[in-house]
Amino acid sequence: MPFEVKSVLISDPLDKSAVEILNKANINVKIQTGLSPQQLIEEIKNHDALFVRSGTQVTADVLKAAKNLKFIGRAGVGVDNIDVNAATEKGVIVVNSPGGNTLAAAELTCGMIIAISRHIAPSSTKLKAGNWDRKSYMGTELFGKTLGIIGLGRIGREVAIRMQSFGMKTIGYDPIVSKEEAAKHNIEAMSLDELYPQVDYITLHVPLIKETKNMINLEVLKKCKKGVRVVNCARGGIINEDEAIVALDQGVCAGIAVDVYEQEPPTNRKFVEHEKVLCTPHLGASTNEAQVRVAVEVAEQLVCLTKNESVWGCVNPSTLPK
Repeated sequence: MPFEVKSVLISDPLDKSAVEILNKANINVKIQTGLSPQQLIEEIKNHDALFVRSGTQVTADVLKAAKNLKFIGRAGVGVDNIDVNAATEKGVIVVNSPGGNTLAAAELTCGMIIAISRHIAPSSTKLKAGNWDRKSYMGTELFGKTLGIIGLGRIGREVAIRMQSFGMKTIGYDPIVSKEEAAKHNIEAMSLDELYPQVDYITLHVPLIKETKNMINLEVLKKCKKGVRVVNCARGGIINEDEAIVALDQGVCAGIAVDVYEQEPPTNRKFVEHEKVLCTPHLGASTNEAQVRVAVEVAEQLVCLTKNESVWGCVNPSTLPK
């Protein structure tokens, strides 16, 4: 039975390239962003597919109302905003764009590592305020330091490649990546207990799940070298923000750079306003190039399904046509 799609709803801002690909395949597109939950429930009844980014919450109630829905495309990596279990029960295919954000997120991570090492943001702010202050911003070189990469997927590996060019030693942890596979990228894989005492820097590239919730806390930071620096451009909640403040105040941790937060926008003002915290408003995928790539990826995957061709980003493969 052919996989037919007549209408797609795009409920979050998405690059126009997705619309162009869908229209070329004779699929109608309706763009309606900023819908309330109830408005989405009403509108979704009219469509066979839904394209979202991180703004739209695709809940069980939305899926229950979606009588004709066959496909959800997430223009990005994480599917936290989609009830994948409910979609699977309903037979709705959920795909993401696993490679689209990789370079953007990796480059931001590398920029964060450099920025917290050389106090780029606070020294710039002070100079713009008219204060010439060199003594307060003695930095640290990356050459010869050890970077612990937690999560050795696409982004973690790209970070390793770039930071190796600065002369950093790269070690890492990932329960599903073998030592042999990690070694191909010049990363020495090890357990977390082995990793923590060795690191000068930690960068996080894991999903937010039960095992990673608050995994970076005061106890863990005390296992690291005194003055360790931490970067999180993955998911909010991996760092325990309250305990991180204690670690910064005690000198256990020398600096933290974050692009993601337990609540977004962040409500823990003491954390984001801390002088040793560098923070950005979830910019990991915010490059022109990444937005084109993720839009193209989800649109191409839907078109592939209509042509009975394989897709590469399905997160619930049991729903794929046999």
